[in-house]
Amino acid sequence: MMSTETLPNMRLYQFGYCTIFAKDVSPVELLTRASGAPAQPIALSRAEAETITMLGEDLTEDDLPDLDADALAEAGLLAAGSTLLRAGTYGDWSFVIETESTYLAADEILAAISHGTAALSLREGESGSSWIAYAENGDLLSSFDPLYPDADYGTNPDRLAQLTGYREAITTGERAEAFVNAAHAIQQALRCAVPAAADADRMPAIRIADGN
Repeated sequence: MMSTETLPNMRLYQFGYCTIFAKDVSPVELLTRASGAPAQPIALSRAEAETITMLGEDLTEDDLPDLDADALAEAGLLAAGSTLLRAGTYGDWSFVIETESTYLAADEILAAISHGTAALSLREGESGSSWIAYAENGDLLSSFDPLYPDADYGTNPDRLAQLTGYREAITTGERAEAFVNAAHAIQQALRCAVPAAADADRMPAIRIADGN
């Protein structure tokens, strides 16, 4: 059974997160697809990314002595008003993680990432709201709030249900756990995950200016 720690969750990201998985796509390619431009990432751990997000342009060499502050600035990772993305790989799937902001939540981002492959989006907000979406080859097949799984805005909601059996996981569990139960059923069936330990390690990271 997949542990709750194999998913970026509110224990790790208390202010919310969005994670997109893409099958057979490298982490750097995933960042390129997510940003719409060739990615030139710098590897950051979860703790380093949190420090950069918190301090931004106020970051000094003493805050992250193992990193080159000038290189971070040149890469745009210290820019205010921007979204930090980190990407890694586990099994056949790569994943990109965004915390606090909602850049990755856009349908067109998931659709673009899914060209030639399959892509899954899982997100939780600070308030407890959640959303699940799934796309294949540029087509958003499923997009729904797990509390209301019958209100699916995708073009073919049955596809994800047939692949993963997530609807049974929702109907047989507690309503308050709808997101967790559905996400675990989907991840187990698709064999995509983000182990907490892997997420803690250094992974390629970029930052995208708001409005891009």
